[in-house]
Amino acid sequence: MYQPAPHALADVTTWFEENFHTRGELGASVSIWQNGVEILNLSHGHMDRSRSRAWDVDTLAPVWSATKGPAAVCCLMALHEANLPLDCPVSEVWPEFVVGGKAAMTFAHLLSHTAGLCALDERVPIFNYEAVIDAIEQQTPLWEPGTKQGYHARTFGFLMDEIVRRITGLESLGEYFRETIGSPLGLDFWIGLPSAQHDRVACIYPGKISIAGGDQPFLKAFSTSGTLTQRTFGSPMGLNAVSDFNQPETWKAGYASMGGVGSARGLGQFYAMLAQGGTWNGREIVPASVVALLSEPLSQQDDSVLCTPIAFAAGVMQDPIHQDPEQPPGKMRQHFGPSLKAFGHPGAGGCLAFADPENAISFAYVMNQMEVGALPGAKSIGLIERFYQA
Repeated sequence: MYQPAPHALADVTTWFEENFHTRGELGASVSIWQNGVEILNLSHGHMDRSRSRAWDVDTLAPVWSATKGPAAVCCLMALHEANLPLDCPVSEVWPEFVVGGKAAMTFAHLLSHTAGLCALDERVPIFNYEAVIDAIEQQTPLWEPGTKQGYHARTFGFLMDEIVRRITGLESLGEYFRETIGSPLGLDFWIGLPSAQHDRVACIYPGKISIAGGDQPFLKAFSTSGTLTQRTFGSPMGLNAVSDFNQPETWKAGYASMGGVGSARGLGQFYAMLAQGGTWNGREIVPASVVALLSEPLSQQDDSVLCTPIAFAAGVMQDPIHQDPEQPPGKMRQHFGPSLKAFGHPGAGGCLAFADPENAISFAYVMNQMEVGALPGAKSIGLIERFYQA
């Protein structure tokens, strides 16, 4: 098991502090856990640009697509409860899903972003859950499921949410998350934030430049009219401005793709539980068979939406592995540390959380000054590199 070098935490701290001086950080927290114990929490800066509110360990922030990890775990837990394997057709629990030639589409296709449902032909508002579900039901896949990979930036959450609702009978995936994971762990993380927590949320700000290497093809596709990337990030339509995520109604809505709100400690504790096989203080929170699915790759391709190689296990990302026999074996990048078993999910602007079950480690970073790009940038990658130093 990996043990941090004696100076690793000090080096993480130095990089974190440098983020504020040289990389434009405004307010941020990083939380690192090992063996179920938080071994480092750094929280500094301000919750707003006027610097009227100090950022501390209890500050909450919208985490965008880092919500997808908890959402995927909820879906997997619901499938486990219903004794449904990943290769089972989605129509087993969602009969209306068969329209548009989707009768054979499986849960694995949805969880691996290979379903071809990343962009919807019908323009429906993200605020109207029923209309979005109807549009998904009517949608013909953009490719034969399983033959191509394209990140389902927004529709993923609606797919997860509807499956959880149909299996459990609850009103939302966010409610299921709170009942099964959030409340038992006392997590400072919500998918659907209660009004009582609203005054703890930092104001987030859009990025002006990208300091995330390799994101240029994505940024070009994102800004080019008619591309699959642009269509995907506009399906369903609405909530396109960063300022929309500073609104209480957005926090309360509980969008399972991008609506999570929490602290770095809350996200770190969630992944710390998974890094320990799904148990916490001797109590099973997530079945071990579900946790195992999070480390097993389902797809790795040049992603048609993110425009770079991406690997997916069941609803979570992993670092892609070199496929070229002329390249040395191992990871193409280490956004989730060096372990091949590690998994997690980034969020727009740079936030990041993951579990490294091989070493019982978890990591979470949240901030309010976003970077431009879909993948982690220097602010968080530098923290990870310094923690996992030789």
